[in-house]
Amino acid sequence: MTPPGRDRLRELLDAVLDEDNRSLADMAGDAYASPFHFSRLVSGGAGESPVALRRRVVLERAAWQLRQGARVTDVALAAGYESVEGFSRAFARAYGHTPGSVPGGGPPRSRDEHWLPAPNGLHFHPPSSLLVSDEPQRRGGDEVTALLVQHGVEDTRALLELAGDLDPGEYRRVRGPGQVLLPWDGAEESVAAVLEHLVWTLEVWVASLEGADTPVRGGDDPAALLDRHDAVAPRWLAAVREVSRRGAWGDRLVDALCEPPESFLVGSVVAHVLTFSAHRRLLARHWLREAGVPVDTGDPIEWLTRRTR
Repeated sequence: MTPPGRDRLRELLDAVLDEDNRSLADMAGDAYASPFHFSRLVSGGAGESPVALRRRVVLERAAWQLRQGARVTDVALAAGYESVEGFSRAFARAYGHTPGSVPGGGPPRSRDEHWLPAPNGLHFHPPSSLLVSDEPQRRGGDEVTALLVQHGVEDTRALLELAGDLDPGEYRRVRGPGQVLLPWDGAEESVAAVLEHLVWTLEVWVASLEGADTPVRGGDDPAALLDRHDAVAPRWLAAVREVSRRGAWGDRLVDALCEPPESFLVGSVVAHVLTFSAHRRLLARHWLREAGVPVDTGDPIEWLTRRTR
């Protein structure tokens, strides 16, 4: 029985986030509980497993430190990673871009700039605190939307990396003659075209959501697309998180980038991006296999299982 005035959940969270507790066994021992019982208590109270909670908050702290100008190597070691490569992979999976592409030395644009999607409102609050945010609880499947958006960003990046293994001829080879997915997007007949449209779609819709000018279309080789993706992915994640935080799915967006300008529901924009992103990613997988590149199924179940281990 917990004595009066004692916050048992706070004690459990302290054990999760203690700098010296790098494993589940360490966390549980610090809380005087078995790993099984500790996991049950934390998951029940925070809606997130201890390992997943620690990994997320540590990455949020890392993202904040990088924006303050810290070196990637120093941040990786402080986060408990044995190598910069391992930290970079984890960071890219979470944020959709590499830690080396985070601008340093600039002031944060918002309190939650470094936050990752969370089921509990628990986030890293600089310089060393844990903040329970005042954002409203997600409603109506927002958690699923957040997972789909995050999966789309990470999956696109994985495909762009795989495309780098193709020689230029195979990358640009016409595999679907005359294939047009959306009339206004033009033909998408090759791996190059499908992957470029994946990135360009995000660039266009993020610009619309931010009220920015029409973006400049960059190069379409795998390296250029990776750079473009790493630039737009965090903006897309932040835009969708902000819509979810405000419960603004029913707001109307006047898209001045259309000619003439058109009005869309914000929720329909996110659904549009998710729908056609999934189609293009599955098509890219089919053509990559056809070109002899080993690639997984792209199943969100498998992705989330790997991510939460």
